[in-house]
Amino acid sequence: MLKIVLTIAVIAAVYFFLIKKPKVTQKRQERAEAEKRKPGKDEEIMVECEKCGTFVSSHEAIIVGGKYYCSKSCAGVK
Repeated sequence: MLKIVLTIAVIAAVYFFLIKKPKVTQKRQERAEAEKRKPGKDEEIMVECEKCGTFVSSHEAIIVGGKYYCSKSCAGVK
């Protein structure tokens, strides 16, 4: 009985360390690379005004009806 338990434990250890662990490590690296590609808090995304074509920061843009505008006059709001 002890031989069977030890054999199963050895097989499980080999599976985890040689097969499963490299896949987990690879997925962690892929996630880290994906995080690096995402725009950070310091980066600004520039969007184009629907009316005049001027590029403006997404933080400063006015959004009306799901479209970006550079100013209130282009957006047609007061």
